[in-house]
Amino acid sequence: MPENEPWEYSLSIPNDPRAVTVCRRTLRLVLTLHGLVRLVDIAELLATELVTNAVRHTKGPAALRVRWSGSGVLRLGAWDADPSPPEPPRPFQQAAEREEGRGLALVRACADVWGWQPLARDGNRGKYVWCELGDAARAARRTA
Repeated sequence: MPENEPWEYSLSIPNDPRAVTVCRRTLRLVLTLHGLVRLVDIAELLATELVTNAVRHTKGPAALRVRWSGSGVLRLGAWDADPSPPEPPRPFQQAAEREEGRGLALVRACADVWGWQPLARDGNRGKYVWCELGDAARAARRTA
């Protein structure tokens, strides 16, 4: 499949900390097979933070969603069954000094844009926390 064609994958996961590793490895495989190896490291980091929050702070199922726009934007998102908004990220310096609560600060620092929205999935209410990586922007940051 050429890089300029859009695609999307969703991986439903149980509320189990081991699911984070499954998501990370699946994401690596998907990006590699689609020729987006240059995005693997940063995408794995961000997806790990999003999915970890979904598993750690909720009691129900969760899901990882990966979408390539075809025009150079990769969107990563985690759905969970809790409709409560995520806590706003702390400034990165404050978050880096703590043992917990660094996830969204890291997402905000590394992604081009991030956000969340309430939504329903399979009849369950919940929220979707997402971030985007622009391919051109990411490539430029790596060479800087």
